[in-house]
Amino acid sequence: MNISISKDIEPLSAFRKKSADFINRLKKDKQPIILTQHGKSAAVLMDVAEYERVSKKLDLLEDLLEAKQQVQQGKTYTMEEAKERIDKHLSKWK
Repeated sequence: MNISISKDIEPLSAFRKKSADFINRLKKDKQPIILTQHGKSAAVLMDVAEYERVSKKLDLLEDLLEAKQQVQQGKTYTMEEAKERIDKHLSKWK
């Protein structure tokens, strides 16, 4: 996702006038649009599918970072310990 200064940054006034065109552009290009107000960035518009994709990727990266920190802190389990923990948790659902 690369932001093009000439194409992807628009004033809020342009969005107010042509919001349907902006939505169509989002669906077509899958590229976020930065809206400015008084010359400063104010909001980012994204296609819903693209937002969901980015959100899932961020969640996965956060999970990986947490896992890395747990390994560094020695909070790990052997394969046998992991199996026992899983079996214990699954037994609650039987």
